[in-house]
Amino acid sequence: MATLTRFKDPPQFQGIQEMLSLLKKRPEEELQCLEMTTKRKIIGRLVPCRCFRGEEEIISVLDYSHCSLQQVPKEVFNFERTLEELYLDANQIEDLPKQLFSCQALRKLSMPDNDLSSLPTTIASLVNLKELDISKNGIQEFPENIKCCKCLTIIEASVNPISKLPDGFTQLPNLNQLYLNDAFLEYLPANFGRLSKLRILELRENHLKTLPKSMSKLTQLERLDLGNNEFTDLPEGLEQIQNLKELWMDNNSLQVLPGSTGKLKQLIYLDMSKNRIETIDMEISGCEAIEDLLLSSNLLQHLPDSIGLLKKMTTLKVDDNQLIVLPNAIGNLSLLEEFDCSCNELETLPPTIGYLHNLRTLAVDENFLTELPREIGNCRNVTVMSLRSNKLEFLPEEIGQMQKLRVLNLSDNSRSVGSRRAWKNLPHLERLPEVMKSRPMPRKT
Repeated sequence: MATLTRFKDPPQFQGIQEMLSLLKKRPEEELQCLEMTTKRKIIGRLVPCRCFRGEEEIISVLDYSHCSLQQVPKEVFNFERTLEELYLDANQIEDLPKQLFSCQALRKLSMPDNDLSSLPTTIASLVNLKELDISKNGIQEFPENIKCCKCLTIIEASVNPISKLPDGFTQLPNLNQLYLNDAFLEYLPANFGRLSKLRILELRENHLKTLPKSMSKLTQLERLDLGNNEFTDLPEGLEQIQNLKELWMDNNSLQVLPGSTGKLKQLIYLDMSKNRIETIDMEISGCEAIEDLLLSSNLLQHLPDSIGLLKKMTTLKVDDNQLIVLPNAIGNLSLLEEFDCSCNELETLPPTIGYLHNLRTLAVDENFLTELPREIGNCRNVTVMSLRSNKLEFLPEEIGQMQKLRVLNLSDNSRSVGSRRAWKNLPHLERLPEVMKSRPMPRKT
């Protein structure tokens, strides 16, 4: 059943009984119109058709989502003059009829999770279309004349076997959001930079190795997701996108986090996890606005001292690397709330960790710690601290100063570290895993 919503200027009726009473005085075509309206599940108050007053029924939204349809219902075309939004989500539609593209008022066309294998060239007729969702289909390409849909602002085409974009695609002057995740893209058109109004660009899980030089013209771009591709270097010219706030480059094959990254002065979120990064350039300190830095699962052996200049950072993840020591400059991250350095080769923590007064979560699992610095007691806002699989033999008495500590994981350490002496004065401690009963976790090789 379809759902009808957002009627324009409907007459006011008190209920279905009042509507039915009118049928006694109305001709047969009005009866048909009422039946078409009432047989659908209508969101909100039931509204009769305008043809009760001798006027055309005005419907702007039709929703046929999850209706097990194999084709677009013919009744859609009864409203081709007024229809602005059409939802055909999660059906089994294989083809789109030509008549659908006569709906000139259509502004949003949503048909994800169907069985479409192509997008007809007749889509060029939808000159008022602003939002198009064709995700989760079997579409292999966009037609060249998609360029005629000049009003398009949002395209969601993720999870399709799209291997390339036509040049006409770059002639969509108002496009500001493009989602092409989980496709087969190996490259972008050379003139991709024409899409100068793009704010969000997601290209996760493709086969991209490079980006066109024209990308530097995307001056309004704020979010760029290039995770799960085949980059071995940070794309050239990326540092020129000065408004970039979020950058995902995880699951690639990067070996260096270059100094050019430091030119992204507005960057707030940077995910470089699951690469092969061995070196972080000191110029990373230029990312002065960064709040979340994710470097998990790389090959880092040390962090530059300049990391301490990232004063706004609240989350730092360097777990699953090869770190032997942490720089003393880590203590300069006064706003840090979450710090994960698990699965490294750390034997000690720097005393400056005691300056992390805003720290809430500290994870140092699977390292080689034999002791904790006494200064850790100054981290009085920590609520969760995990020290699993180390070589700790005792805890400093200063642990008792961490009055907000609720979870303390000491499993797979020395038997003596379980002594209550150090943590007996922690009033909110809810969970302390028993040292000897926990099965040791295998260390990474």
